[in-house]
Amino acid sequence: MPATTSPVLDTLMDINMASIEHTHLMPRELMLARLAALVAVDAPPASYLANAGAAADSGVTEQDVQDILIAIAPVVGTAKVVSAGGNLMRALGFAIAVAEDEDVL
Repeated sequence: MPATTSPVLDTLMDINMASIEHTHLMPRELMLARLAALVAVDAPPASYLANAGAAADSGVTEQDVQDILIAIAPVVGTAKVVSAGGNLMRALGFAIAVAEDEDVL
């Protein structure tokens, strides 16, 4: 097995590629399903951030995110939806901070 400097990141990339290769969902629907799953497992902000680029690239909108949160609330519960809202906001804040730092450099 070749040595790597980022084995965890490489493994996550491999898992994501396998998921994409073995699904018949269109990219947008795949990202909506992943968003719902992130909410269901009470994912941390970093998990939302890790999916944000692909979600945006696939056409997922702010309205889509709100609609998913509304649609799954009866299944996952209000506490997870509220937690997801906070985690999404923290992920967005981190992304904005990184973008601003890049502008300064």
